[in-house]
Amino acid sequence: MALRQPLAFNDRLIAIGASTGGTEAIREVLAGLPAGLPGIVIAQHMPERFTRSFAERLDRTCALVVKEAVHGERILPGHAYVAPGHSHLAVIRSGGHYLAEVSGSAPVNRHRPSVDVLFQAVARVAGRNAVGVLLTGMGKDGAAGLLEMRRAGAFTIAQDEASCVVYGMPREAAEIGAACEVLDLRAIPARIVGELRQTVR
Repeated sequence: MALRQPLAFNDRLIAIGASTGGTEAIREVLAGLPAGLPGIVIAQHMPERFTRSFAERLDRTCALVVKEAVHGERILPGHAYVAPGHSHLAVIRSGGHYLAEVSGSAPVNRHRPSVDVLFQAVARVAGRNAVGVLLTGMGKDGAAGLLEMRRAGAFTIAQDEASCVVYGMPREAAEIGAACEVLDLRAIPARIVGELRQTVR
């Protein structure tokens, strides 16, 4: 699945959020993506002692470079950054590049990392140049953030009920109109690539 190169990588950004069942769902999405993509930022509800090993496992099985996010580092094409457990991951823009912002501020929706924190930041800094994906998980974290992304012009995807371990977060997103499309997990990687092949929205 080759990706053509008409994209301004510094302008595009992919954001993924998940909770219960998300480790395997994220693995499946990343495994289906080619290396030559814009930077990917990920918020998965997970204790801090597990996020680094999770990122390392993904790195061994994916074409992308996957690592735990470090505060202030530049978000590079071909790389995916996992929010450290017990820390929020947001994105800021500086000098034409995206940078990771890792913080220990208060939990949001009872979670840290919170998917809403990540998605809302991406909506602010990337707007229509972003793709947002909300995967399996309990509760509603990420639904409001995905809606903000869609309202900012981003292309947004929610995982469908049949392929979810827990159809909570994606259902909330679908019910409030946050998702441009609701898709089976297996269809999501190709859809991300298809969207990125199009002109900037």
